Amino acid sequence: MKVRIGFASGVSGDGHDEQFGPLVDDLERLGFDSLWLSERVSSPIHDPLVGLAYAAGRTRRLKLGTSVLVLPGRNPVLLAKELASLDRLSGGRLLPAFGLGSDDAAERAAFGVPPRERGAWLDEALPLLRRLWSEDSVDHAGPRFTYQGLRVRPRPVQPALDLWLGGRAPGALRRVGRLADGWLPGGCTPAEAAAGRRTIEAAAAEAGRAIDPEHYGAIVVYAHADTPPATVAAALARRPEVDPRELVPIGLPALRVALRRFVDVGVSKFLVRPAAAPASWTAELEALAAAVLPLQT
Repeated sequence: MKVRIGFASGVSGDGHDEQFGPLVDDLERLGFDSLWLSERVSSPIHDPLVGLAYAAGRTRRLKLGTSVLVLPGRNPVLLAKELASLDRLSGGRLLPAFGLGSDDAAERAAFGVPPRERGAWLDEALPLLRRLWSEDSVDHAGPRFTYQGLRVRPRPVQPALDLWLGGRAPGALRRVGRLADGWLPGGCTPAEAAAGRRTIEAAAAEAGRAIDPEHYGAIVVYAHADTPPATVAAALARRPEVDPRELVPIGLPALRVALRRFVDVGVSKFLVRPAAAPASWTAELEALAAAVLPLQT
């Protein structure tokens, strides 16, 4: 199993213009596998596709992921064009992962899709992305999109872009099994990751599919002993029933132990993110690399 460790940007302070470029450079220099940008309209972090395009121009090896990009509300044709262009301009380094969007009502309103329709939108749009990248001419008549003889170019450099989904709810897990190539949840314990994988594999088998056993990931937020308690509490995703140490390890040694526990249940792709911005991003990333990158295989 190939263990890969990436960095998830999204802490207040790491998206500032004067810090984002050096942060990207440090990730490449230190040997992190990937950089992941999340979609938060109301957060000061950069738009994921714009930010990843910027990062692509500064790097040659670092993979570029979305964690996650909101799919409901987006035109799948225009998105297919954007993602294929980014994959080509980065030399095939794009790692797209999608989700239904934030539970925040204001964020949901920005995408214009009622909560009850988000799942159906994703169900229609995700297979369309695959077809738009692989077929010479796409005909489609669905409840939201209708196309005749549509051709989208360029195609991605990668022969088939792996499309990952997030989410922990039972319906989200079954959707991963039916439609996706991988699973990237946040805010879950190793035991929950193992149970989620079993649900996904059962849904995939029922749909006549199989998920690559190395396509199971986890977004892991960590903190330090001096991280304000309120900041740690905010990172717990409103899950009072779970031991906080299971969700947010305190200190880099504890983070390393947590990643090993995930590896033991078959998770091999990680996005790590500090709960709070450090005084120095270079010093933080150097310490983080020393603690966890030896786990990469």
